[in-house]
Amino acid sequence: MGDKQKGCLIIIGGAEDRYGDSSILEEVVEYMGGREARIGIITTATERPQEAGEDYREAFLWLGAKEADILNINTREEANREDIIRRIKNATGFFFTGGDQLRITSILGGTRAYVAMASSFRKGTAVAGTSAGASVMSSTMIVEGNSNDAARKCTLKMAPGLSFLEGAIIDQHFDQRGRLGRLMCGVAENPGILGIGIDEDTAIIVFPDNTFRVLGNNAVTVIDGTSIRSTNVSELKPDEILTITSATIHILSSGYGFDLKKRQVLRLH
Repeated sequence: MGDKQKGCLIIIGGAEDRYGDSSILEEVVEYMGGREARIGIITTATERPQEAGEDYREAFLWLGAKEADILNINTREEANREDIIRRIKNATGFFFTGGDQLRITSILGGTRAYVAMASSFRKGTAVAGTSAGASVMSSTMIVEGNSNDAARKCTLKMAPGLSFLEGAIIDQHFDQRGRLGRLMCGVAENPGILGIGIDEDTAIIVFPDNTFRVLGNNAVTVIDGTSIRSTNVSELKPDEILTITSATIHILSSGYGFDLKKRQVLRLH
């Protein structure tokens, strides 16, 4: 985990309540400036950017944000345009919508738009993402894998993410889509990385001191592979079932948190 100055991350497991309880999006607005928030909505992940962007724009304005700017960046050429960079620099926070996480990294990776967002984050600007927008937060992200299945060798496809969060991989829609097996697979293949599975309508807020707190109506699963005593991952053929012993699993609800450096659960209430 890095110790660079940085903003907060609000990482959402998808399907968050927008107009009922809406506590998660309220936190997004608050960490991006409250009544002075100017939120850049990054719709790159989705193939229906205007619809998704307008949904979130309406929600953020309803929750009190000053501005909500839909940044529909669909090509690498657009991600290098001067007008896009100006709008990014004007934002007090960035929100990545759901869709396909590989669209985000393949379109934004290495562009002026990404460099501008990363620079703002290092200076303290908050970054949030839901569903696919959650997966891209980490240095390594899950691109594809089986849901509702046991942990199997080589069924998980990984790729570089946006590197706002180091030392962990994020999975979303976690319990609702039965993704424990695939996250266990990711941790078994690299036990030094924490696996963080976030349920729908649930989020973690990651602070600059590398702790996070849980909020929302469901749970967050943290898998710590450093305690693994043995695994047969190196002996199996692709698609065979893994054996993993002594992995540490924490299931955390709202009011609890986690220290990513010390790998300890925090009771916050």
